[in-house]
Amino acid sequence: MDNRKYWLWLTMIFGVGSRRIWELMSLFETPDEAYYELRSGTSEVRLYGNEKNAVSSTDIGAAEQILAECSKKGIRTVSYDSEDYPPQLKHIINPPTLLYYEGDIRCLTGTQTVTTVGARKSCDYSLKVTDRICRTLSANGVVIVSGFAVGVDITSHMAAASQGRPTACILGCGVDVDYPRENFRYRDEIIAAGGVFVSEYPPGTTPHSANFPKRNRILAALGRATVVFEASEKSGSLITASLAAEQGRDVYCMPPADIFSDAFSGNCALLSEGAIPFFSAEDIAASFGYGTLLYNEIRSEAYSVLGKEAVPVKPRERRISPKEVLDTYTEASGVQEESPAKAEEKRDDILLEGVQKQIAETLSDGALLADELAERLSMDIAELMMELTEMEITGAVRSLPGKVYESLV
Repeated sequence: MDNRKYWLWLTMIFGVGSRRIWELMSLFETPDEAYYELRSGTSEVRLYGNEKNAVSSTDIGAAEQILAECSKKGIRTVSYDSEDYPPQLKHIINPPTLLYYEGDIRCLTGTQTVTTVGARKSCDYSLKVTDRICRTLSANGVVIVSGFAVGVDITSHMAAASQGRPTACILGCGVDVDYPRENFRYRDEIIAAGGVFVSEYPPGTTPHSANFPKRNRILAALGRATVVFEASEKSGSLITASLAAEQGRDVYCMPPADIFSDAFSGNCALLSEGAIPFFSAEDIAASFGYGTLLYNEIRSEAYSVLGKEAVPVKPRERRISPKEVLDTYTEASGVQEESPAKAEEKRDDILLEGVQKQIAETLSDGALLADELAERLSMDIAELMMELTEMEITGAVRSLPGKVYESLV
């Protein structure tokens, strides 16, 4: 059943991002049940303040009208109980009931995701590190999640788009609102690379200051790790980092370029409180290494999305280290690519068995579309994508724009 209009109605009564919705839903099985019970006029559910008047004066038709307007504008919606709803959000205390989006929201599911945060007025050094870290991560299959603000956010997004890789922009306003104005011109490029713009606020919602702290819980949840590049003592980045830590996610922090600068006081505080310092993309990639909790989480999630029960991962003869998953860089402020000989040596060390070996052999003559690869191997496309996801994580294949894959072994 499509419950989007009922979820939307609940946000119209209690407010977007309100915990009251989930207090109420603890009493009901489904949002439509909550709607009909509250609208019956005989409900014993206790309502506060203006909630009672809002229930009696707001008909479901108002929610239907908003959804119809979304459809006209090409804005799609996904509710908490939808298959396309990002699984990472279901595990937080106050998940958004309905998301509005433009682009491909499925890029967030069953894959490596990293949330990046930092100052709007970051120094050149921080932006240089942001660009090179995110380029390297994106080129190796990580989806960058950020807030589309100027500074670190847009640098992260465009680093991903420059690699033809998806990136997720989480907004504190409606997805159709031109904010921030200086970044709006990048939207088409981000969506063309498979990215997505996401908000829990209905179209037309202006960027009110109160929206962004609520938005940060979504930012923190969607990334399976959070990376802080530059943050002052009162930076909003620290809120996101704190939320990520509360959700059990690793928080990585760039060592400050100047320990005496107020611009890096937030970095110093995070590091002193236990954030993980990083000196290369490899350090962050370690979170997704073969056999880690995140590796198993991603694999289990991908199987769940396909309607299959997750199965144990068969151990390989040799564990693939994070160093073999990503091309690393060793310069303090940028990427230093490995030599071709060293890269080739890494590929020779990756051991494949069974169907994954067949996939690599089929790709040995050149890159192929996933659909064409499935046809050649007589495989179900869903099963093939599962194998390709695992092979991408271990560094055996690389995905290119347009669902094209090439072998790296």
